[in-house]
Amino acid sequence: MTLAFPIAEEPDDFSREKGRLLFAGPVDFVKGVVAMPGLPPADRLEVCFAGRSNVGKSSLINALTGRKNLARASNTPGRTQEINYFALGEERYLVDLPGYGFAEAPVAVVAKWQALLKSYLQGRQTLRRAFVLIDMRHGIKAVDEEILTLLDRSAVTFQAVLTKADKVNRVTREETLAQVRGALARHPAAFPEIVVTSSEKGEGIETLRALIATLA
Repeated sequence: MTLAFPIAEEPDDFSREKGRLLFAGPVDFVKGVVAMPGLPPADRLEVCFAGRSNVGKSSLINALTGRKNLARASNTPGRTQEINYFALGEERYLVDLPGYGFAEAPVAVVAKWQALLKSYLQGRQTLRRAFVLIDMRHGIKAVDEEILTLLDRSAVTFQAVLTKADKVNRVTREETLAQVRGALARHPAAFPEIVVTSSEKGEGIETLRALIATLA
């Protein structure tokens, strides 16, 4: 029997090299966006990264790009309420969505951000895939289900990326994978492969680079 939501295989040589070249090239911060009219021109394919606060999103983006401080984590979880655009050369945008959950911000600010996120996901035609980061130590939580459901409704394909794999033992790893697979089975927009990563150890980084570089 084929396992539902298997871990993505190591990329072949062509895909690995394509990913290496993409992320070895220029990676530049473009702008932080607080309203839809501020989005850059939709002139290239883009991928976005979403995840609850403290999931390790900034660390993963820095590991992917090989730059220590490209994405900066806020000391206050949930404080950053901008959609941050980075240009990968001239052919891709990497989009860093604000961390969700535990937002230490006024209710009105959170509501405004949620409306922006919904508009972005539903209205960005060049968005090819959302990578939703899940902490390997905790699995999918209720706050994650909210954004997964939003992605379903927006018809945006999303792929689960498990972070901090180096922080758990083999038993916990398998338990989390089982929980995540069960949760993903309820979401029609879920891409049928999981990427397991460790920003500290480099696990899964080449795989993720190759995925982004070979999206059509």
